Formats: sequence, structure tokens, C-alpha cells
Amino acid sequence: QVQLVESGGGLVQAGGSLRLSCAASGTIFSVSDMAWYRQAPGKQREFVAYVTSGGTRNYGDSVKGRFTISRDNAKNIAFLQMNNLKPEDTAVYYCNVNGLSTTLPRAFDVWGQGTLVTVSS
Repeated sequence: QVQLVESGGGLVQAGGSLRLSCAASGTIFSVSDMAWYRQAPGKQREFVAYVTSGGTRNYGDSVKGRFTISRDNAKNIAFLQMNNLKPEDTAVYYCNVNGLSTTLPRAFDVWGQGTLVTVSS
């Protein structure tokens, strides 16, 4: 099985920064895409950013220019650097990773437990 552990959430003032981490472990053969989503209270889950194994990145419109996604392929860790945070960035942030496992079924697509980010005005 593949597990994700997220960390780095917390309380920050508007204009501040946070860095989230998502570490994948378990029966991993290879990791393809690593992504972040978020869900604010009373709202649907929203795409934030993804990075492919080849380094291609994409961002949601609301975070472009402020957030940066990166990954450490050797350690299967994804990072989300969040700068110039706004109160509307307040949400639970979830990591999503897909790839191939060393065990059957080969393909996996897993979610983390979420980490809360609160931005005060």
C-alpha cells in the first residue's frame, strides 16, 4: 500500500508564507503526478497545482504567481510553497499522488489526510 503524510499547515497572517510537504511511502515502484487540492468550508474541492515526473507544472488560476509546486523525486516528496497568502486561501489542503506500485494492483491513486491552512486578515 501507498501512504501520504502531509505537513506544514498552520495559522499565518495575510501576506505571509507557508510551505506544505507531502511524503509518499510504501510499495512504490514509480510516482507519476503529484498534486495539491484544497477545500474551503462549505465549498467544493479545488485544484491548486500539479507537477509531473518530468517536471511539468500547472496551477489553478487563483494561485498563479503566488504558489510554487516542486518535488524531490528521490524521496517521493512534493512541496507547495505558498507566498502572499490571502484569507481566501484558508482551506484544508490535500495531496494527491498517482503512480505504479510494486504490488498488485499496480496503479495507485491516493490522497493524504489533509492539512489545515488558516490565513488571518
